[in-house]
Amino acid sequence: MKKKITAIVIILVLTSFSSYWVGYSLGNEREEFYKELDLFAEGLSVIEKKHVEDKTAQDLIYGAMEGLLSSLDSYSQFLTPEDYKDLLVETEGQFGGLGIEITIKERFLTIVTPIEDTPAWRAGLEAGDIIVKIDGELTKGITLNEAVKKLRGEPETNVDLVLLKDKTKSLEEVTVTRGIIKIKDIKRAMILEDGIGYLRIAEFRETTTNDLDKALRKLKAEGLKGLIIDVRNNPGGLLYSAIEVTSRFLENGKTVVSTKTREQKEKVYKTSPIKEKYLDIPIVILINKGSASGSEILAAALRENKRGILLGETTFGKGSVQTILPLSDGSALRLTTSKYYTPNGTSIHEKGIDPDVEVELKIIEEKEIEKKEKDVFEKVENQESGEEPKKEFDYKKDYQITRAVDLIKGLVVLGSNR
Repeated sequence: MKKKITAIVIILVLTSFSSYWVGYSLGNEREEFYKELDLFAEGLSVIEKKHVEDKTAQDLIYGAMEGLLSSLDSYSQFLTPEDYKDLLVETEGQFGGLGIEITIKERFLTIVTPIEDTPAWRAGLEAGDIIVKIDGELTKGITLNEAVKKLRGEPETNVDLVLLKDKTKSLEEVTVTRGIIKIKDIKRAMILEDGIGYLRIAEFRETTTNDLDKALRKLKAEGLKGLIIDVRNNPGGLLYSAIEVTSRFLENGKTVVSTKTREQKEKVYKTSPIKEKYLDIPIVILINKGSASGSEILAAALRENKRGILLGETTFGKGSVQTILPLSDGSALRLTTSKYYTPNGTSIHEKGIDPDVEVELKIIEEKEIEKKEKDVFEKVENQESGEEPKKEFDYKKDYQITRAVDLIKGLVVLGSNR
């Protein structure tokens, strides 16, 4: 065991860290680094001799890597080979669990957003809620990896949560039944009324742009005059996918987003030179606290290039970029390598984006007698047909959407007058 640990420390010193120091100035900082590395080796040696349980070298190194990455920021992670495989599956659009994006924010396990039509969504979990307990255990000091492992499990099994609700600041006990999470990037594409199109983008993944193009062609064929893009509770996803989506609504060569590394090296991402663009229709983008990362890139780029109006609530504020760096044994680092900036050079990290038109989410209830009549007849019809009742999308019950429709109508009239 001791030989294994010693060998690992030697490898760390002679390979991983030697390449890190190429070109680094010689002096006190380098000496201090190696001094701390000696301390790390000393700690491993003490653990090997004194710990009550025998641990493998991989257990120790993986544990050290998890602690190292979690100490950097809320979004950096060490991924075991199994975690890395799960991540690859997630980007393809299907995985198991509750259907929430989580992060460690100010030392609390916080929900970034629930994914629409998932167990978490149906159980009422909301962006900004803090998970205080998982199956009776406090989440104080929990790492992101540990939380993910506790929340995932076999479909049809339950997980008991205690939440500190963001809106009410009260504790709430919730039981969520796990399921297979199938993500459909474009959740809904339809004409609402008078040529006003509605497009719900759930996440930015590998297939998003292809699905988006199909949806936009459909709306165009149905007489599209104005468009509502709904990225509420969209946690982001792949950076290039968000850029490609934005490119559909901006002229070629427009700045979508820029990134800066620790050394202040800047990379500017501009719109792609694609043929199918939608430049002549007014756009309203729906945002809320669950809109993060890629959805914030889209929202800021359209507003600052004067192509869209933001309506809703202030976004989450995730303005950092994570790069997946595979390691030799099949594990990987999910490392924050840069921060992104809007076209005007603004960082929204930990701040979010304020809407142009602030509208809180309200559910517009039907008149009680109309609702009762509707429920009674639907119930009878479903019993006679033997079918399960279908949940229809009624945009008129969503106050933010109805306000967006009114706004788009005004913009369409203004455009036609011009």
